[in-house]
Amino acid sequence: MIKSHKIGIIGGGISGIAAAKQLSEHEPVVFEATDSIGGVWKHCSYSSTKLQTPRCDYEFSDFPWTQRDNTSFPSYQEILDYLYSYATYFDVLKFVNFNSKVVEIRFVGAGDSEKSGEYGNLLAGHPVWEVGVQTSQSDNIQVVSQFPNGYNFNFRVICTGKYGDIPRIPKFPQNKGPEIFKGKVMHTIDYCKLNKDESTQLLKGKKVVIFGYKKSAIDLAVECAEANQGAEGQTCTMVVRTLHWTVPHYSVWGLPFYMFYSTRASQFLHERPNQGFLRTLLCHMLSPMRKGVSKMIESYLTWKLPLEKYGLKPDHPFEEDYASCQMAILPDNFFSEADKGKIAIKRSTSKWWFWEGGVQFEDGTKLDADVVILATGFDGKQKLKAIIPEPFRSLLEFPSGLMPLYRGTINPLIPNMAFVGYIESVSNLHTAEIRCKWLSRLVDDRFKLPSVEKMLEQTTKELEIMRRTTRFYRRSCISTFSINHSDEICEEMGWRSWRKKNWIAEVFSPYNSQDYQEEK
Repeated sequence: MIKSHKIGIIGGGISGIAAAKQLSEHEPVVFEATDSIGGVWKHCSYSSTKLQTPRCDYEFSDFPWTQRDNTSFPSYQEILDYLYSYATYFDVLKFVNFNSKVVEIRFVGAGDSEKSGEYGNLLAGHPVWEVGVQTSQSDNIQVVSQFPNGYNFNFRVICTGKYGDIPRIPKFPQNKGPEIFKGKVMHTIDYCKLNKDESTQLLKGKKVVIFGYKKSAIDLAVECAEANQGAEGQTCTMVVRTLHWTVPHYSVWGLPFYMFYSTRASQFLHERPNQGFLRTLLCHMLSPMRKGVSKMIESYLTWKLPLEKYGLKPDHPFEEDYASCQMAILPDNFFSEADKGKIAIKRSTSKWWFWEGGVQFEDGTKLDADVVILATGFDGKQKLKAIIPEPFRSLLEFPSGLMPLYRGTINPLIPNMAFVGYIESVSNLHTAEIRCKWLSRLVDDRFKLPSVEKMLEQTTKELEIMRRTTRFYRRSCISTFSINHSDEICEEMGWRSWRKKNWIAEVFSPYNSQDYQEEK
């Protein structure tokens, strides 16, 4: 029998659980491929993984942390415990089908929105999407598809995220790939599957080479150094291609970091969509101040950290990393381990490949290795393309090369489908939650979407701002205009956009999830 439901959600990470909670009145069906919720926090975390933002910047608006201090960064296990507490408190787990991997989505009908050429009542009319699910509840694998069983939905919410599942692996010349290497090669997604003892055993006494210089690579280098203490310990070598700014803590020259980017006053210096001619002119006139803020932070980081000593000072401004959500919190002992010789840095922009004893670079230099770990990221686009059918698959990145998402949620070219967790900000939990609140009101027909043309125009404006702000714009990050982005979402929902109690707090205090509690 075909099982019909109003709403289906793919993914049980932060975004999927937030969507399930906000859409709970419609009793959504959540498909989670694994045996637990948590997404990347569960399946792509090391034993040392911690949150990148202070605790109070990463919480649901209606479920504060038990201890709301902003002086520490919770571990991945604390995040998982918090998410489970949230899901249990709001009785969300009853919607989740575990060990249920979506392997196919089919377009089976037209909803009211497609019939009219505009977005109408998204839950009205016949089901639009059918879902094929592979289950593994026992030793036997059952494929649930259209025949004889299946699910169909009026509306789908895709929450599989940009990370995890499909690793990005470099391409190698013929006969120069991992197959000729006598040591062990793995991606970070495989390293995350190891427990503490297994990871220590893998790294201890081994010559380890790590490719990458983002948060996962940095944390891994520290774990490798800690496993190789003592005279017998080996050096872990990081091969760094693209530099990014790292931050030791959330203060700069004694000032809290939020003052520079997370208040309405600080974001006033940055370009935002729909700002008009005078605002654009003023933003241009204030550009020296904006650049000065970036320079001030760069000067502090260069003074505080031995970036020049290790050749780790980026050539691009700090603002570009912040605007692309690539600012990483540095573990306390990263440079102390480098000073002891346990972490070495090799800068290389050339191609590389394997030889039987390690890795070799285009300039002829070699590195001996017992273990090579690829901290080379994930292919989030491929995750989507693997399940989204044609012709919609080809529209995922049309017309700009990036996925056009109105309000960071709706692709105007794909009917009755939403995407949560693909637009990044400083706090991805807050970004996901407020969009899910907006989405719940949309499916309840409490406001109407603009025309497809106007939605595409809005997404194009946002993309152009990202493009002008940072060379890493393809990450789709809204951190420099996140408050304005939330303002527009609030206005569309019929909420007040200014959320603080007085104008001083409105201008100078940071925004977080607690400012967006439900309006009665």
